[in-house]
Amino acid sequence: MTFEDLKQVIAGALPNCDVANVTPEAMLVPEVCADSLDTVELSMAIEEKLGVNMPDDLMATFTTAGDLFAYLKAHA
Repeated sequence: MTFEDLKQVIAGALPNCDVANVTPEAMLVPEVCADSLDTVELSMAIEEKLGVNMPDDLMATFTTAGDLFAYLKAHA
């Protein structure tokens, strides 16, 4: 899996997100996800598209998109 793969999942789950601004350094909230509801949507999309189990409280532990990517890479 690449960071571009994650960006595609983000684009599909969060159509209002400007995916061009999603970088490893981007803060998940508010730069990638507008709010906690978006993080839930993204978590569900990750489970569906990438097959990685995302417990409900896990998304709150990631600060940046890079943190999320590192977790996904390690658990994919």
